[in-house]
Amino acid sequence: MAAYAHPEVLVDTSWVKGNIGNETVRIVEVDYDPTPNYNLGHIPGSVLIDWKKDINDPVRRDIVSKEGLEALFGRLGISNDHQIVLYGDFNNWFAAFAFWVFKYYGVDNVVLLNGGRKKWIEQDLPVTKDVPSFPTTTFTAKEPDESLRVYLAYVREAYKQAGKVLVDVRGPKEFSGEILAPPEYPTEHAQRGGHIPGAKNIPWAQAVNEDGTFKAPEELKALYEPKGVTPDKEVIAYCRIGERSSHTWFVLKYLLGYPHVRNYDGSWTEWGNLVRTPIEKP
Repeated sequence: MAAYAHPEVLVDTSWVKGNIGNETVRIVEVDYDPTPNYNLGHIPGSVLIDWKKDINDPVRRDIVSKEGLEALFGRLGISNDHQIVLYGDFNNWFAAFAFWVFKYYGVDNVVLLNGGRKKWIEQDLPVTKDVPSFPTTTFTAKEPDESLRVYLAYVREAYKQAGKVLVDVRGPKEFSGEILAPPEYPTEHAQRGGHIPGAKNIPWAQAVNEDGTFKAPEELKALYEPKGVTPDKEVIAYCRIGERSSHTWFVLKYLLGYPHVRNYDGSWTEWGNLVRTPIEKP
């Protein structure tokens, strides 16, 4: 069986269990519904990031600023010397979004717990309700890496061009326009349903196994390549607001090693709300 292109970005539950209490490691939980899950029980020593409040701008439709991320890390006791381990619910859905945000600002030493919260709980590994407190630190992020991200103007041209492929990672009913928002966000939808012309529909969760771990490289290739999502192309992933597509971005870039993968975090809430923006809908 082939190995992932970048296996160093994943750690398993045994590794995390063995590093609980390691002062050079900071474990971070990022959930779809943060407070209830975390309060029910979390990996000992793990801190909580609220994806809506902590890694999104509170006013603009944008992710957190460089200065905001530095302040967040400082508050959580994360320095440039720490290894960050991200995990969460929904098959690491929002943990992967945090991973993308961190990489956008050049955070080098960050990994995902393969299987996330689901795998940890299924294996009956230790959890606690105790909230850790770490000394305030200083963290220095880098300037944004725009090679990881695309914006509306770029996508308006990209979908027409050979050598570029868009991957719509939403569910089939969102892709077809039958529903305007996923079940988790029934009131947060665009004006129109459908998808960007020419986009390939490969739902993000198809990349993981029942236990929440990522599928093997051969299985992942069989998921993407038959639909023309191949490493010789520039791949642009999108969903509704850019979080589910971060998960697919992670799979393609780090597990399969595609050299040109970018996240369109404006996604369908931007595209589906604009006047005269073309869509496809059966």
